[in-house]
Amino acid sequence: MSVKVLYQGKFQRFVREEGWEFLERLHEGGIVAVLAVTADQKIVLVEQFRIPVRKNVIELPAGVSNDVPEHSNETLVQAAHRELLEETGYQAEGMIPVLTGPVAAASSRELMTFFKTTRVRKVAAGGGDEQEKITVHEIPLDGIRGWLAKKREEGFYVDPKIYIGLFLLMDGK
Repeated sequence: MSVKVLYQGKFQRFVREEGWEFLERLHEGGIVAVLAVTADQKIVLVEQFRIPVRKNVIELPAGVSNDVPEHSNETLVQAAHRELLEETGYQAEGMIPVLTGPVAAASSRELMTFFKTTRVRKVAAGGGDEQEKITVHEIPLDGIRGWLAKKREEGFYVDPKIYIGLFLLMDGK
């Protein structure tokens, strides 16, 4: 089972193994996605321009653990707390892992873990780190389907992982 590196960048490499070509993220301990719901039943979402698709995308707060030296040896729970605070300004009392699975099993080794939060509260502005320009949205859960449909009509992409998250929030595991 030999792996041939076809190209390596700063954060990812493109490899060939057993006839398959796919991406591997370097220095990564997993991806986290956070299902944050406020006390008044609003889901916290983020919006940011994504260069690969050339559009603003509505997403769950999410990120990568162990991706940079200052986050080395970070657990998935720690990464989920950090990403939620960094991107949205919300802090959660607890993070409960509810699902782990491949992001794109045919093209990447990456695994994503969804976390439900307990007791979230706004403690900072959010907006992301120095490389991100994030807009935070707090949308009532009882109106989320209509809000997402409106965003799609306005030309935004809606990350399909939001629908997975809504299923996990509303219908359980």
